[in-house]
Amino acid sequence: MGRLSRPAAFLDRDGTINVSPGDHEYITSGSDFEWLPGAREGMVRLARGGFVLAIVSNQRGVGLGLVPRTVLREIEELIQTELARCECQVEGFRYCFHDVGECCACRKPRPGLLLDLSRQLNVDLSRSWMIGDMDSDVLAGSSAGCRTALIGSQPRRARPDLVAASLDAVSKRITSHMPDLTQS
Repeated sequence: MGRLSRPAAFLDRDGTINVSPGDHEYITSGSDFEWLPGAREGMVRLARGGFVLAIVSNQRGVGLGLVPRTVLREIEELIQTELARCECQVEGFRYCFHDVGECCACRKPRPGLLLDLSRQLNVDLSRSWMIGDMDSDVLAGSSAGCRTALIGSQPRRARPDLVAASLDAVSKRITSHMPDLTQS
């Protein structure tokens, strides 16, 4: 008999858990990674609230050859080391390396990254959240069948279920003020 499916918190990376390098800049070294205030705490709160943590991120800089894949692994290790101190972890990382104009199923706003991880991690998408700082994150989550939260800005064309200033604020609202949303 298989495991019961669990809810997930799918998290964008740049601008959601770490300081965004900007529209046309890339994190080219692990030493460039800088946590956003409250991001670690928000991730820990979500994990302790029963959510599988997963990071889904468009990383076209890798596909363009501007960022080595080793940098992604270095950042993953930094994240996992910090979270291990609080006895939690990210259970899956998925990236899209395609450029904006390429027609792929994985580049957000398409849901491919979320769908792939949901199968691998046995996730119930209807009880899950996609949390990010861009409309493309919200659109990907909606397309995958998740609830959605937008951090730090007002939506332009997406309609998130929740808008908050930080991952910490989102996690508090999801786990404390809306406990029924993690139920089936």
